[in-house]
Amino acid sequence: MAKKHRTRLHVLHITTADELALFDAAPTLEALRQKTITAEACVHHLFFNYDDYEMLGHKLKCNPSVKSSFHQEALWRGVNEGIIDVIATDHAPHLLEEKQNDYFAAPSGLPLVQHALPALLDMSSRGIFTPEMVVRKTSHAVAERFQLKDRGYIREGYWADLVVIDPFSHQQIIREDVAYKCGWSPFEGRILSGGAVDMTLVNGHVIWNGRTIQQKYGLPLEFCR
Repeated sequence: MAKKHRTRLHVLHITTADELALFDAAPTLEALRQKTITAEACVHHLFFNYDDYEMLGHKLKCNPSVKSSFHQEALWRGVNEGIIDVIATDHAPHLLEEKQNDYFAAPSGLPLVQHALPALLDMSSRGIFTPEMVVRKTSHAVAERFQLKDRGYIREGYWADLVVIDPFSHQQIIREDVAYKCGWSPFEGRILSGGAVDMTLVNGHVIWNGRTIQQKYGLPLEFCR
């Protein structure tokens, strides 16, 4: 339908090699600007695979589900080749007691915002993505695809939405450090390398430097449309 009517379409939560065959590649940001049908993958489908169900059980339940390493590695290639245009979180902070229900009663979704960037940079430290690719898929491409005004780049006159990371860090994820109100993370017990967040700025204001300083500097997004 999108091709027939020459309209834009953004498809969420790609999880299989079969789906990737439906999309064209946009290996550069210039190519992305010309692309009308775009694709997104989520952090958990890139980081986890079937083997992680043994440890996480129902906590890993999401929709669509986490797939095998075959499909996971296909997603990695899709990111690097420009078939997958952006990476998102699909953040869904369900309570732990809800996730521990019977499988069919447990809600789908994972809390991901806090550890999304450290997880992607851990993958970068393992050679799956370059740091530049992580920045492109989580910032530049998002701003380009949705035509966000003065966002997504470090440029004079743009809003300073930034993080400061330690690329040589090794961060063990423990429950006591989880900031979600749901109180848990699927990354608990793991050591993530290459991306501990030391500072976060929103609209030019430091809101985190190891502790929450200020939460009220968010602004509505503006669009160049």
